[in-house]
Amino acid sequence: MSLETSFTRRRLPLEFPFTISRGTTTETEVVTVRIEDEDGTVGVGGAGPSAHYGETADTIEAVLPDLLAAVEEVGDPHRLDRIERRLRETVERNPAARCAVSIALHDLVAKRLEVPLYEYWGLDPADTVESSYTIGIDDTETMREKTETALERGYTTLKVKLGTDRDLEIVETIRDVAPADEVRLYVDANEAWTPREAVRKIDALAAYDLEFVEQPVPAEDPEGLKFVYERAALPIAADESCITVEDVPRIADRCDIANLKLMKCGGLREAKRIVHTARAHGLQVMCGCMNESNASIAAACHLAPLLDYADLDGSLLLADDPYDGVPMPGGRIDLESLDRTGTGAVLE
Repeated sequence: MSLETSFTRRRLPLEFPFTISRGTTTETEVVTVRIEDEDGTVGVGGAGPSAHYGETADTIEAVLPDLLAAVEEVGDPHRLDRIERRLRETVERNPAARCAVSIALHDLVAKRLEVPLYEYWGLDPADTVESSYTIGIDDTETMREKTETALERGYTTLKVKLGTDRDLEIVETIRDVAPADEVRLYVDANEAWTPREAVRKIDALAAYDLEFVEQPVPAEDPEGLKFVYERAALPIAADESCITVEDVPRIADRCDIANLKLMKCGGLREAKRIVHTARAHGLQVMCGCMNESNASIAAACHLAPLLDYADLDGSLLLADDPYDGVPMPGGRIDLESLDRTGTGAVLE
């Protein structure tokens, strides 16, 4: 089978400046992959690179010609295992670049079979979860205002970025406008705390009815993560400490929740392996994202029936997303209302 491949780079501004403990971003650059078969069916996949994991739009553009050449060499898009092995052999790192190709192939295959991706996987579209909406670090009053805006838009699960000298003040302020009986809340320190600082802060944060705390300490300190996990008053999620399936056994006795991201793990088949491996180790599973468009977020939404938690607001944080995707009213991942095949991502 003959396949035609191409890719496009776009710069997308965020609706608001987005700050975490490592810095502030005002825009994101994404790369979109397009794979077309002989019948004119097109699969689309997106890459939202993160410099924290060593990728940029430049590095993605540099390796995509080789990755797409490997796809064209195999030819049959249905041979997903063979292609994804070939992608890893071709480019060992660059997981976001490989993931964009993986998503485009899955989109193409599901469209060729005339089913949405969740149906191709045999998943129940009614068994989904609600995505959180992220409140980035800002002055406390602005974070209050952003929370009020999120509530007005119907979001009832919020993720709050921490890693400041006023973390407790931030959470107290947000809980003032987002009470526990109305809003689920969890926090993400993005590696900002020391182990002992994390235990102290989590003890204090437990009074605010939080779901869990994400990545309290640096990924380079696995013993510190274990120290926190064994002493923390709240469940712990591992994000930066959980990149590929090989990391899952390493974090199994150091957290309660494994947080996978498509842009970290390198593909949809790898993402499903992480889910099942985490389950085998007794962990709950969350799927997060970078600042991405629906060219990739839509695919992640189809994993929702396999998840306990979702943080798939990457496209919601954009000022304007050129792609439409899976309906997410108020953060609810509504696969049942999706009326398109494949991932559901379409250029508006």
